[in-house]
Amino acid sequence: MSAAKTEPDGYAQRVNSGDWESITDEVNAFGGALLPQLLTAVEAAEIRDLDHVDAAFRQTVTMGPLRFGEGQYKYFHAPYPEPIERLKQALYPRLLPIARDWWGKLGREAIWPDTLDEWLELCHRAGQNKSTAILLKYGAGDWNALHRDLYGDLVFPLQVVLNLNQPGVDHTGGEFLLVEQRPRAQSRGSAFLLPQGHGFVFATRDRPVRSKRGWSAAPVRHGVSPIRSGERITLALVFHDAA
Repeated sequence: MSAAKTEPDGYAQRVNSGDWESITDEVNAFGGALLPQLLTAVEAAEIRDLDHVDAAFRQTVTMGPLRFGEGQYKYFHAPYPEPIERLKQALYPRLLPIARDWWGKLGREAIWPDTLDEWLELCHRAGQNKSTAILLKYGAGDWNALHRDLYGDLVFPLQVVLNLNQPGVDHTGGEFLLVEQRPRAQSRGSAFLLPQGHGFVFATRDRPVRSKRGWSAAPVRHGVSPIRSGERITLALVFHDAA
């Protein structure tokens, strides 16, 4: 992939170019936030093209028979292609303070070490050694049911998705959906149209929200609205490995 020509810290520079104070505020307020452009159009196309390289993936899942929606997703083999690995390494230290703050508010032990490699080693020791970076492909009429990604007992509370297509050109529809179950209240839904190459960070399982008793855990589910035309391919970066 020509993405390998990016300077060694190029992906980290893109991650760090974001206004992380504002990103943190938005994640805290809504459970998700748009990130800067992390992949160029060329890099996005190269990752899309990996869909045709069977050796790049450890498992393919067709969503319809499992009642997950309609579409297909594939788990990448580890070690990952260079852009995927670099982005995960660059994003983890930016997401870590948010994760620790969330767990502190909820009175939970924040078990995550300072580096992604150390954290994944803990996952592997616990029997969670399956790679979790995902390529998701949706055609016209496809959609993703609201769900939470839980792959084992050790969970990182944030993950990132990147749209590898250009909305309005390659596809219409396909908004990213977040639904938050508020304590003793109606659920709150949000929809986001993701620009090509941009990341979107969101809650993996739940997040803290203020309540009369202090802080409560609000479950957060995510999904994708129906694709009305074209094709939408995304890259999902999960920061814990699976059992």
